[in-house]
Amino acid sequence: MTLAILAAIPFLGALLVAATARLGRHANMIAAAGSTSAALALLLSMAPRVLAGEVITTRIAWIPTLGLDVNFFLDPLGLMFAGLILGIGLLIIIYARFYLAAADPMGRFLAFLLLFQGAMLGIVISDNVLLLLVFWELTSLSSFLLIGFWRALPEGRQGARMALAVTGGGGLALIAGLLMLGSIAGSYDLSDILRASAEIKASPLYLPALVLILVGCFTKSAQFPFHFWLPHAMAAPTPVSAYLHSATMVKAGVFLLARLWPALAGTDAWFYLVATTGLVTMLLGAAFALFKNDLKALLAYSTVSHLGLLTMLFGFGTPMAAVVGVFHIINHATFKAALFMNAGIVDHEVGSRDIRRLGGLLTFMPIAGTLAIVAGASMAGLPPLNGFLSKEMMLEEAAHTVWGGLSWLVPVVATIAATLSVAYSLRYIAHVYFGPRRDDYPRRPHDAPVGLWGPSAVLVMLVVAIGLFPAAIAGPLVQSVSGAVIGDEPPRFALKMWHGFTPALVMSIVAVAAGALILWRHAAAERLWARLPVPEAKRLFESGIETLGQAANQVTRRIHNGSLQRSLAVLFTAAVLLGIEGAATGGFSFGARPGIPASPVAIVAWLALLGAILAVISAQRHRYLALIFISVIGLIVSLGFVYLSAPDLALTQISVEVVTILLLLLALNLLPKEPPRISSTPHRVRDGVIGALGGTAAAFAAWAVMTRDPNDPISRYHWENSYEGGGGTNVVNVILVDFRGFDTFGEIIVLGIAALGIFALLETATKGVSGRRLANWTPDLIRSPERHPMMLVVATRLLLPLAIVAGVYIFLRGHNMPGGGFIAGLIFSVAFLMQYMASGFEWADRRRRFDHHALIGWGVIAAATTGTAAIFFGAPFLTSTFDYFHLPVIGEFELASAIAFDVGVALTVVGAVMLALAQLSNVAQRAEKLERTKYPMDVDPSRHPETAA
Repeated sequence: MTLAILAAIPFLGALLVAATARLGRHANMIAAAGSTSAALALLLSMAPRVLAGEVITTRIAWIPTLGLDVNFFLDPLGLMFAGLILGIGLLIIIYARFYLAAADPMGRFLAFLLLFQGAMLGIVISDNVLLLLVFWELTSLSSFLLIGFWRALPEGRQGARMALAVTGGGGLALIAGLLMLGSIAGSYDLSDILRASAEIKASPLYLPALVLILVGCFTKSAQFPFHFWLPHAMAAPTPVSAYLHSATMVKAGVFLLARLWPALAGTDAWFYLVATTGLVTMLLGAAFALFKNDLKALLAYSTVSHLGLLTMLFGFGTPMAAVVGVFHIINHATFKAALFMNAGIVDHEVGSRDIRRLGGLLTFMPIAGTLAIVAGASMAGLPPLNGFLSKEMMLEEAAHTVWGGLSWLVPVVATIAATLSVAYSLRYIAHVYFGPRRDDYPRRPHDAPVGLWGPSAVLVMLVVAIGLFPAAIAGPLVQSVSGAVIGDEPPRFALKMWHGFTPALVMSIVAVAAGALILWRHAAAERLWARLPVPEAKRLFESGIETLGQAANQVTRRIHNGSLQRSLAVLFTAAVLLGIEGAATGGFSFGARPGIPASPVAIVAWLALLGAILAVISAQRHRYLALIFISVIGLIVSLGFVYLSAPDLALTQISVEVVTILLLLLALNLLPKEPPRISSTPHRVRDGVIGALGGTAAAFAAWAVMTRDPNDPISRYHWENSYEGGGGTNVVNVILVDFRGFDTFGEIIVLGIAALGIFALLETATKGVSGRRLANWTPDLIRSPERHPMMLVVATRLLLPLAIVAGVYIFLRGHNMPGGGFIAGLIFSVAFLMQYMASGFEWADRRRRFDHHALIGWGVIAAATTGTAAIFFGAPFLTSTFDYFHLPVIGEFELASAIAFDVGVALTVVGAVMLALAQLSNVAQRAEKLERTKYPMDVDPSRHPETAA
């Protein structure tokens, strides 16, 4: 369970930060940093075992029939990435505390950051590709929230949408690719897939699976031609850029390449697809970075270039190239995160990131300048820093790589990219911190407080330490991680500064010299670059999205013309035809099970049901009458459940009927008494034929099923295990909260979403065009002169405590007798609805002590927490337990953990009903132009003090 706890800590931290959001920025930082520190400490406690060769696993059965299990494993590769995610994440949290303005909601920002942290952590320790995909998509969603954190900025919203569109689209391709990979391997567990390398490469699905997986990896890691989203994501706050776009999210694609290296690498398809994409991205990213004037844009394109370098190394498919890729992942995370923080310091203290408005800052900002010089020199690949070591090793691998029979192509392109890397790195240093002082800085430059430069200094110290003592500091980790990537013992390698006079050294000297020359003549090079016909990726993306949108609109207009009747007719016709086809070809037959004799009462009820149905059809244009007849239908169905010994269903049906009828009455109050004719006669005939066919088909299927006598019905299992497995004698309730608790959990989430949908739809009903229509609306129904009758008010006051007690009783007895959380929630809702109807919405709402939105949220959280608790005891999600307890006077009683799940169900039901009521009442009050209800029973206590409430 250790890894499950590790994966859960960031998400719990996000909830903690959200709960402490109003306690201040310092409290938010402590909560976030504490959560990350706890996860980091837990990870470090496992590090010695992992580096010693042990693979730590946690396996929790979730949906075994689908191959979806909560399986985690921690090997050296996962350990390294988890360390980067948590270690740099901790530094970013501290940095963000001092970077964000006082007006920025720190709690919301850190909650989003921890949500992203948990998603990334889940990716790197998942041992099930289906679980990995869940976390993968969660990174896209959480990064969308972080990139668009400053939602008032158009570029922030645009960057967030672009990132979500590109990475989300790539995620869809990745889903298909990993499903194919799991199908080939016969398992969705990564550990099994990695062992099935030979079967995978021999399969005809290898190439399509490879292409789909690479699309997912390339979009996430901003590889050409999907590189354009990353620079536009720089509209995010700098802590986001330093975290997501240098050390974590954009390396998710590289991580997956490394993780799947044993299963997919070693083929020509892998080499030409992966290595070529990486090589092109490395070159283009470096070229774009050289001519960017925004510091974050320069660093963003340099990140694209370095991600291309990593992709190229893993694409080479050789064990030594994989070793170099692992080493450069560590080095790049250290110097690039430090440089992003440095760019944020410059922007924070000087007021601009435009390199043309900077220069000469070293004398004003010696601490920030020193840190930038060291980190920038490492990015340029200058000795004696860590970037130099991995750059030399990369050039050595490039020097020995042949592409398409050409031995010179890869070394030449890699040297050109390294040259451009030197040039843009030196430009960052020289054009920002050196040169003459200016007298037109946006703000007077000065060094930042330690909270801003301290996290960057920690990373810069690692840059220097790894550069000076690589074998001692990084050697063991690179050795272990490389073995995990390769799936075997890694080749011998030496992490040291001097390897003698090698081709890589010559290439490096050429790159440094040419890079310095380009910096010297940067102005001339920039003029030449401006004349090149370089296509703008952003414009191409926007035009592509616009074209897709227009095509989608055309398809939508042809398929869906806005007619609900037409859509329903197509839907039900298709359902009926598919049912008939299945019955005709699937061996459909009746059984020999005898029916139950119908009593006279049942026959009368059935005839009443038919009569009510015919009445609804005939009175469809009289809304109030149709609603009354519908309520009769619901009542007869409830009686049918009672007759067939299904009291739980009867209670649920009658409770739902009461709640929905009351809410529909309030809604109908805003509609005309008699609506216009909705459809023509031919359409009515068509709908009648479809309805008759659908009803006949449903009755035919029901009759066939009920007349069969199954050999081993599933109901037998529920009857036999309800008490022993779930601790309850009410089989229906045990099914809802235990055997099929996941269904119930999904249903209350849907119920909450539906209530929020009603809220969102009606929230704007009193504004704009809708508001003007309401202001001019005149009801066509006669209104009662007495809005709140005294008898009704008094009766509901007396019934409220009785209804609450009845609801509590129904709730407590639900596990062993008819009842439960859903029915209790409906009874509570009816009790509150009576108060609102009798005394008016405003009067009742002023006495409300709970928020409807919060009730829905806490209900879902309570249900989810109950289900999650089972996982920590080694049981499947939502497994309940029970025991017997003894209290004085009361005696022995049973208590099941499912009661907490039922509490969540009841809270969600009450919150959803009351939220719908609140919105409908608000619109009704506006439409009726009613004054706020100050007193019950329409009585002013100033005139009759004895009646005041």
